[in-house]
Amino acid sequence: MHKAPRLSSAWLALSALSVTLLALGSSSSATSATTALPAGALAPSDRQRMIARQVGSILEEAHFRRASIDDRLSAEVFDKYLDFMDGQRSYFLASDIAEFESLRLRFDDMIRSGDIDPAYGIFARFQQRNRERIRFALSQLEKEPDWTLDESFEFDREKAPWPKSTAELDELWRKRVKNDGLSLLLAGKEWKDAADVLRKRYERVLKRVDQVSPDDVFENLMNSYARTFDPHSSYFSPRSSEEYRIQMSLNYEGIGASLQLVDDYVTVMNVIEGGPAAAAGTLGVNDRITAVGQGKDGPLTDVIGWRIDDVVQLIRGKGGTAVRLQVLPAGAAPGTPEKTLEYVRGKVTLEAQAARKEVKTIKRGGQDLKVGVINVPGFYSDYEAQRAGNADYRSTTRDVRRLIEELRKEKVDGLVLDLRGNGGGFLPEAQSLTGLFIDRGPVVQVKFSTGEKEVLDDPDSGLAYSGPLAVLVDRFSASASEIFAGAIQDYRRGVVLGQRTFGKGTVQNLVPLSRYTSRPVNGQLTVTIGKFYRVTGESTQHRGVEPDVALASPISLEEVGESALDDALPWDRIAGVPFRADDSSAPASIAALALEESTRAKKDPNYRWLVSDIAALETVRQQKSVSLNLKARREERARLEAQRLERENARRVSQQQQPLKTVEEIKADDAPDVVLDQAAEVMADMVLGVGPGTPAPSSIRAGQPRAK
Repeated sequence: MHKAPRLSSAWLALSALSVTLLALGSSSSATSATTALPAGALAPSDRQRMIARQVGSILEEAHFRRASIDDRLSAEVFDKYLDFMDGQRSYFLASDIAEFESLRLRFDDMIRSGDIDPAYGIFARFQQRNRERIRFALSQLEKEPDWTLDESFEFDREKAPWPKSTAELDELWRKRVKNDGLSLLLAGKEWKDAADVLRKRYERVLKRVDQVSPDDVFENLMNSYARTFDPHSSYFSPRSSEEYRIQMSLNYEGIGASLQLVDDYVTVMNVIEGGPAAAAGTLGVNDRITAVGQGKDGPLTDVIGWRIDDVVQLIRGKGGTAVRLQVLPAGAAPGTPEKTLEYVRGKVTLEAQAARKEVKTIKRGGQDLKVGVINVPGFYSDYEAQRAGNADYRSTTRDVRRLIEELRKEKVDGLVLDLRGNGGGFLPEAQSLTGLFIDRGPVVQVKFSTGEKEVLDDPDSGLAYSGPLAVLVDRFSASASEIFAGAIQDYRRGVVLGQRTFGKGTVQNLVPLSRYTSRPVNGQLTVTIGKFYRVTGESTQHRGVEPDVALASPISLEEVGESALDDALPWDRIAGVPFRADDSSAPASIAALALEESTRAKKDPNYRWLVSDIAALETVRQQKSVSLNLKARREERARLEAQRLERENARRVSQQQQPLKTVEEIKADDAPDVVLDQAAEVMADMVLGVGPGTPAPSSIRAGQPRAK
């Protein structure tokens, strides 16, 4: 299973070399982790001991699992703590792990008593091993590697055994350094220049060692406990709490992306709708940032080995100024060609997140059908404006209702709500948006850790729209998006198209850990306190919402989603609640729609292009190692680029477009939105009677007036 993202892990591995920010302590024989901390080692404060006890109590008392932190959970926390430090098993020796085993069943006692020194002792050993590895890496730069050897570098060691000896570690790191150098050679550098880049990178790590604080260690230790309960429970240090507040308020100027450290890279975890990155559409989730440049032509600064907050500060800046990112695409192996993206910094605003519409014309047998598309990037509401009594405050539901009226005037024949990439948001908006399409009834159930259940209903009776409806989703559609899609599916009000959704069916509560103040001077804890359930009683947790008609997607179900996270809460069901399905507008045959789409997709050159691109991406994803032979890597790169160019030109020729001569001519913004195009085709099928049980409307049907 894949790991949950590492939150603010300032001491995690940061580069393709897995260099981490810590290199404190002696390189001599380490002191046992079960005894007193070695001289000069980081140690917990009395305040952190107190907070540890508080965190443990809150997790036991408030978390949905209602689990006790006992010996069984202690063993899981122990493993997760080691994983936070050395998830790629490239620092600790097997003998270190054997020595730490005496602490496996003590993590429950530690958090109850606040005596967390033994965990800091493990960390002190990690510091020692870290310095040893960095020094070894620097020593490897004195001589150019032999690029003609037929050997490979295993970059995915998540399930590898712990190295048994220093010699085994040396061999592993020799290949790591060689791979880092080879990646720079593939980018056009000579060995001398590549070695200089790597030397500065590794030395920068050593220079930043002293910036690591006990708070950094404490945050990851507490997250080892929280994440053992589930992947959405987290401890935020005071510094991370402030960063979280800034991101949630959307009150900053930058590119609109959330970054975390995942294994060896500064990684994009979320592209915030409404920001410059989302508007450009060129930055994706799980892309890895390797360098940052200021302005349109400022030098690119290598950020591998940097603290996450320092990288954030480089990217943020005054609105209207340019910033450039050098990015290793998601899923690409080390040494894959990087891309340089340019953005103009700006504010992430509610207006920019707002729902928007377009109309697609589908030709069928001499008839032009108009399909209205409303993109819903998030479930938002201007709460402050509403509270101030502003009658025109913005919200998802209000905007979608307005867009429906505009589409009605344009005489569209059917409606597609595009929720791809919609990670959720304001729960009441999911309720009220559902209410635009159902007359009345329950929308979602919530079960809390106390065992209490609550049914959340459509807040208004009546309909805003009663015509043919489809909801388009993908693996990044989560939480509130899944509530909406699940309700539309359960009420048989429309069809769900696309890919299985994320599967986040849990409710979190933010708990400040500070007394007598609203400022999080002691940090804060996000705790999962409940789960969402559909009106049928089935949870959206873990399984997500299955589409009625599947469409291709480049997003990996294995790498993305709740089921890809360790310790995710399981799927289950509770009793359903009474509701009345809308059979008058329900598709008569989902199977007929799916068959029609499958037949059409096989003939569509754009769809075939998308499927072939996905297959190529999946081949790259399956790689666990790369060749360290320079000639072989260059040949592999040339082969992959030639294949990409061939796929693109086959698509272009089918569209009567001029073929391209080089892969550099391919522009991301020229690619068609194949999935949305196919969703519009499915809607045309519904309008013409392939599947729907209602006659084709001549235009979008008005709903009943909504109660005020």
